[in-house]
Amino acid sequence: MTDTTLDDIERNLNRAVDLETDEAISVLQTAKQDLEALGTDADVDEARRRALEDRLDQRMREVKERDAYDSGLGAAMNPEEDDAP
Repeated sequence: MTDTTLDDIERNLNRAVDLETDEAISVLQTAKQDLEALGTDADVDEARRRALEDRLDQRMREVKERDAYDSGLGAAMNPEEDDAP
């Protein structure tokens, strides 16, 4: 069993928004592992755990998309941008 709570995971999920891509992914991967570990804990609210898992997956996609946008793919995807090719 882990000492991490759903509240801890939620805080890390929110904190990942402000982190650099690599650090955010690391925090989110750790949170995912913690959520999986809590899946076997009978004292954990399973509905809330699943909701956090969904949010975590969404946040992971957002971070990866942010990374793609920052690397220049965003300009190709949004040609109205000033730096579009």
